[in-house]
Parts: sequence; C-alpha cells; structure tokens
Amino acid sequence: MKRGFTLTELLIVIVIIGVLGGVAYPLANKVKKRAQGVACMSKLRNMGIGLEGYLSENNQVMPPLFLGRNSKNEDADVLEVLLLPYLGNDEFAFKCPSDHEHFEKSGSSYFWNENLSNIRSTRLTFLGADVDRSVIPLIFDKEAYHGDKNGVNFLYADQSISNKINFKTSSRD
Repeated sequence: MKRGFTLTELLIVIVIIGVLGGVAYPLANKVKKRAQGVACMSKLRNMGIGLEGYLSENNQVMPPLFLGRNSKNEDADVLEVLLLPYLGNDEFAFKCPSDHEHFEKSGSSYFWNENLSNIRSTRLTFLGADVDRSVIPLIFDKEAYHGDKNGVNFLYADQSISNKINFKTSSRD
C-alpha cells in the first residue's frame, strides 16, 4: 500500500521553502544591484574612451556641452548627442541599468561637468584650483542609482572610474 505525505510533512516542506526564499531573495537582489553598478561603471569607462576619441579629433579641447537636457526633444549640445558617434551610435550607451526614469525622459542617465566645456584637456581645474586629474569629475550619474551611500558613479579626468567622491579640500592656516 502506498503512503502519501501527511499534512504536517507538507507544511514543514512549505515552511522550509519559504525560509530559503526569504534568505535567497535579499541576497539575489544585492547581487543584482552590485552587477548593475559594475555595468554602469563599464558604460562610464566606454564614455571615457569615446571622449578620448573626440579629444584626439578636436585638438584636445573638451566638448562644448550643457549639463544635460530635460527631454529627448530638446535641441541641445549634450553628452548623449555629441559622443554618440564615438560610441558606435548605440543610444543605450548612456543608460545606467539602475536608471528607470531619467533615460526615458532625457536620453541619458548621466550628467556632464559643464564647467569643463571648451577647455583644453591639459588645463583642467576643479573649482578654479589646479589639482590632480583624479579629482576632476567629467561625467557622473544623475542620481544615486546605486544606493544611498556612494550611490553615484564618476568618470574622472584621469579616466578612472569610482563610486567614491575624490573631491579633496585643504584648509588654510
């Protein structure tokens, strides 16, 4: 005679599956967010490569760009328009995987540091001070897509990518 599962055994199995699911879901979500952050950094690195292509064709002068635009229909010289040919005309090159709002409206998940527009790349400054190129942000996320703490990724003038703010100040005595 075949014996089936009792109600108690079925409930125990369901509870075990629920507990495993409750543990696995947050871990999977954390891994997904980390992967999206890495993909975003990769896109910033590609933008840096595209920017280098632009600079080599334009006498090492930074592009004359605005910070960003409010909608895709706005006619403005912005990052996603000027660098598009240098990134293989891939419009999604400017979409952070964690962005679910800005790219759809404006065509980019990133801002350009417009204070650097039309400046020779060898003469970049940060807030008027001569500093190491590793502290001069060129392109950065429009929002903290990757969490509250260190949630913004940056492409710096030395072509480094980081989610850490490298802005340094010194006090005067």
